[in-house]
Amino acid sequence: MRRALSAIVIAATVCAFSTVAAVTPEAAIALDDGQALTPPMGFNNWNSTGCAIDEKMIRDMADFFVTSGLKQAGYDHVNVDDCWAAPERDPGTGRLRAHPERFPSGIKALADYVHSKGLKFGIYTSAGTQTCAKTMPGALDHEEVDAQTFADWGVDYLKYDNCNNEGRPALERYTKMRDALKKTGRPIVFSICEWGQNKPWEWGKDVGHLWRTTGDISDGYVSMLNIFKLNAPLAPYAGPGHWNDPDMLEVGNGGMTDAEYRSHMSLWSIMAAPLLIGTDLRKATPQTMEILLNKDVIGVDQDPLGVQGRVLRNDDGHWIMVKPLKDGDVAVALFNETDTTATFGTTAQELGLPRRPAYVLRDLWRHKEAETAGAISATVPGHATVMYRVRPRADWWRTPPAADLGLVVSPTVAGIPGTITPPGRAFTAKVTTTNLGRIPLILPSLRLSAPTGWSIQPDRPARRATLGTGQSLSAEWRVTPPASAPPGTAGLTATLTSQNGPSRNVTEALTVPAAPPAGTSDLGAVAWAWASNGYGPVEHDMSNGGPKPGDGKPMKINGVAYPKGLGTHAPVQIVFYLAGRCTGLTTDVGVDDERDPRTVPGQSTITAEVWADDAKRADSGLRTWQDPATTLTADLTGATFLRLVGTVGGDTNSYDRIDWAGPVLTCKAA
Repeated sequence: MRRALSAIVIAATVCAFSTVAAVTPEAAIALDDGQALTPPMGFNNWNSTGCAIDEKMIRDMADFFVTSGLKQAGYDHVNVDDCWAAPERDPGTGRLRAHPERFPSGIKALADYVHSKGLKFGIYTSAGTQTCAKTMPGALDHEEVDAQTFADWGVDYLKYDNCNNEGRPALERYTKMRDALKKTGRPIVFSICEWGQNKPWEWGKDVGHLWRTTGDISDGYVSMLNIFKLNAPLAPYAGPGHWNDPDMLEVGNGGMTDAEYRSHMSLWSIMAAPLLIGTDLRKATPQTMEILLNKDVIGVDQDPLGVQGRVLRNDDGHWIMVKPLKDGDVAVALFNETDTTATFGTTAQELGLPRRPAYVLRDLWRHKEAETAGAISATVPGHATVMYRVRPRADWWRTPPAADLGLVVSPTVAGIPGTITPPGRAFTAKVTTTNLGRIPLILPSLRLSAPTGWSIQPDRPARRATLGTGQSLSAEWRVTPPASAPPGTAGLTATLTSQNGPSRNVTEALTVPAAPPAGTSDLGAVAWAWASNGYGPVEHDMSNGGPKPGDGKPMKINGVAYPKGLGTHAPVQIVFYLAGRCTGLTTDVGVDDERDPRTVPGQSTITAEVWADDAKRADSGLRTWQDPATTLTADLTGATFLRLVGTVGGDTNSYDRIDWAGPVLTCKAA
């Protein structure tokens, strides 16, 4: 549940707000009850709605599970998070009561409705005096009455949070609820949500069916990435009935690209994580549903062998995750953490598969099968994941040869993403295909296509008679957007055809940036070409706030308020297109006053830098939350791009909210 923490990497410090007592769970009551033999799947409302819930929403979710195919795909829990109960217990019985306005029909009636759809019902409370939202009582010292209440209502799943715990030992509190649930006689999946503070992976197997390994996720790539990195090393602790839980899915909430959401789904699945949908499904797009309903990927998560995938290798942000499956297949995820397209992979031999002439590769996002002589690789765009199921089948020859296809756009300026393509400025696009198969690829042909009006030279495909195992065909094209190209996004598509394989396309989304306005401008009102922010979105005229747009506060640095500027969070980079027209930037920078009151000297440290193309023009040096704002002045004469870069100042990125306050950009007319 929500803690007042600005960055998910806080969990990496495993801070001890409560300590593990020397309490050993009783073996006679330890969990081995046949529940959660595969990671739980379902829905939880918190990530999308917080306290804005009611019984209609939960009923709608249950209905949608049935009509959308989610139930058939394996999602079977509909869970209510915080804020469902009245502020006070029943004075006569001491029991929790449903909130009279949000759930007027009562929780039992709601559970009965969910059950009538063939689904399971989950509920929430905290191992403290109040829940995290502080809208309802927690279960601390009320474990037995609350557990029995949940059982009487027909609850199938309990998420048990960690807020307002009075500093009492975590293991003691969670064990008491385990025992209380067991005493009811009703099977209830027990989800331990203590944020990984007390290493629950070391003791949770005897207490619950799953345990949170990290702080809360937020709907942003950096948050998802950091949680993945914390959860991935814990593979030895997971298995049937006891799972590492890196928090709910953010797929569909709008803070990541579709490619990043596919990575999110892929990584959670290969880590055998619970798959709890965290978006309001009533607003889900077709793209969101396509990700959530991918049965090939879900099959990896739900494989009955119950092994969490392990990190085979991580080379400079190019991750290879491997998960053995019950039928002898192996799942492989190739995840590119970086911003730049890269080709990498592994081999069947490295995976320990039995020796075969060839293997069948099933691409779990393209839903296509092909044969490989042993190479398991792909050209993976930045932030994306390619996921395979590798099968040592004897009939490999029935499938076409596997061919990797990659499209790389070279940057027009060093340090700037190649996908930013200014009007009238030529760039190079390189397309490469490699035959991974045992069978030769016959008459392979590569072609590049761009939007109407764009120039591609040479205007012809690249061809070869055959490509043997491991051989590649590459071609480069010079691409120029027209000088009149309107700002926005455009697609560049590479196509591979051959005589003995299916046609394949790869599309790179390009950004045509807008030229800067002439004169003196508030930089906060100028459209940027590209941005990557450490926590939530970059904000206009307010501090960074949290994970959702517009949730910041008025910008203030060491007590001084600023009405205009950009609110960011380290690590951050924002790229503006200048078209060589601008002469200078002036801005105040510093750490915003929005921080945890417990922040101490030495924490919340940053640097702020201004770059003109690949040259640094201004640097704040190390700044802390105790420092006043400092003014940066940068000469931008002749630069094509402006970059604002904010770094973590050597500690964690906790509360590293960087304000670029009162930024003024000066440019000439075209």
